[in-house]
Amino acid sequence: MNALAMQAVECLNKLLMQLGLHDDTLLSNWVGGELTAGQGQPIELLDPVTGLALTQYRDAGSDLVSRAVEEATRGQQVWMSLTASERGRRMTAAAWALRGHEETLAQLESVVAGKPIRDCRGEVDKVREMFEYYAGWCDKQHGEVIPVPTSHLNYVHHLPYGVVGQITPWNAPMFTCAWQIAPAIAAGNGVVLKPSEMTPFSSVVIAMLLEQSGLPKGLINIVNGVGPTTGAALTGHRGVSKLVFVGSPESGRRIAQAGAERLVPSVLELGGKSANIVFADARLEDAVAGAQAAIFAAAGQSCVAGSRLLVQREVFEEVCRRLARAAGEIKVGLPSDEVTQMGPLQNARQYRHVTSMIEEAQRDGARLLCGGKRPEGLPVEAEGYFLAPTVLADVGEEMTIAQEEVFGPVVVVMPFDTEEQAVGLANATRFGLAGAVWTQDPARAHRVAARLRAGTVWINSYKAINVMSPFGGFDDSGFGRSSGIEGLKEYTVAQSVWVETADSASVAMGYGSGVG
Repeated sequence: MNALAMQAVECLNKLLMQLGLHDDTLLSNWVGGELTAGQGQPIELLDPVTGLALTQYRDAGSDLVSRAVEEATRGQQVWMSLTASERGRRMTAAAWALRGHEETLAQLESVVAGKPIRDCRGEVDKVREMFEYYAGWCDKQHGEVIPVPTSHLNYVHHLPYGVVGQITPWNAPMFTCAWQIAPAIAAGNGVVLKPSEMTPFSSVVIAMLLEQSGLPKGLINIVNGVGPTTGAALTGHRGVSKLVFVGSPESGRRIAQAGAERLVPSVLELGGKSANIVFADARLEDAVAGAQAAIFAAAGQSCVAGSRLLVQREVFEEVCRRLARAAGEIKVGLPSDEVTQMGPLQNARQYRHVTSMIEEAQRDGARLLCGGKRPEGLPVEAEGYFLAPTVLADVGEEMTIAQEEVFGPVVVVMPFDTEEQAVGLANATRFGLAGAVWTQDPARAHRVAARLRAGTVWINSYKAINVMSPFGGFDDSGFGRSSGIEGLKEYTVAQSVWVETADSASVAMGYGSGVG
């Protein structure tokens, strides 16, 4: 083990100790208000910076998942015995549960996920923001009275599902943990959440801190393990009434199938191949800066990454030159360095996937404008999963790299001539998560945005996301919505109640009796 790897291991152990994850419970699950060790096979975590071992833990396994579901059921019953106002007050307190732990949690996320420390600090703030927002919804989930044409009083109210199973990815484990838990418990549900086996830490810590703030014991449970064992036990458990998954389309299909077999609904937030459209009249300085942030932030490991840059032909070569120059100026380095703008990819499998797609694209005729290899200037010991920001031009619409999600710091730049052609190119993939339009013509901006088959569209901007606004996609980007009131509604079921008000009630055979 080299010096850089030893430093990472020492830092990790120190952070875990500070957060209460001591040696005897290292990397444990959070079940029923207790740290509980897994019973399955060992899982090894690798350092994204060096590619060497960080630590290991044991897979949770099906028995622990069953216990977590039982604890969530009990916790949910306690939670729903409280008034809506009290639930709101406790969620408000939970929003500040991270106070005093912000820097430790940010550093923990940075070490394990390989993300720049300054990005992780921002994500801790987002966790608090999510719980603050949904705390306000606890006592505002109003029902409605339906003016049915009978003597009945018919009202509708919204009930929680009970226990929901959630599975979150490795690219933003802390963010997506809060992104899913906050609306679930605001709607009155108990939660069993499985993070990616490659980033198990932050979700456990968040659950611990939330419960310490006053949430009922067992309301939130975290089980750590791999998909075929712990994940399958969660998605197949009969005590789980809804499934929520954030990840790849391939895994999403398996989750949806597992739910369908038990007739359990699901929400799938999947991948993207988002089109970033630049018209010739756009402010090119802003558009290039937006394109850079759209794809190279988080090393491109973002479902909404602007991985397809569609540029009107009049300014195509100029945008290519500007973007390649800007990409070469990005500070790629150690996640712990305050000036680092882009760190490594999170894991070896993803690194191999991204580099193989770049190589295939070049074989197919794509022109490499910059990147495509390990960046210069890194410490010798940083032998992990670093890749320089990569820009490819001369990419045909039919090429794999123009159709499939890369999930890395790679953008393809493709020309178009007309507005119609731009819309056609933008919609010519099986994904429909996000997109953007850069133009100074407001009519065209709104016209094009309305024609994009994407759940989120930005105009003269990119990657503005807030918990107040709904998020989700079409087609292979999934279905259902996270965040906003739409995200809250995903965690409730409408119940219709009919109350007879007539002096002499009449119950007749058949539907629709008494109408008119």
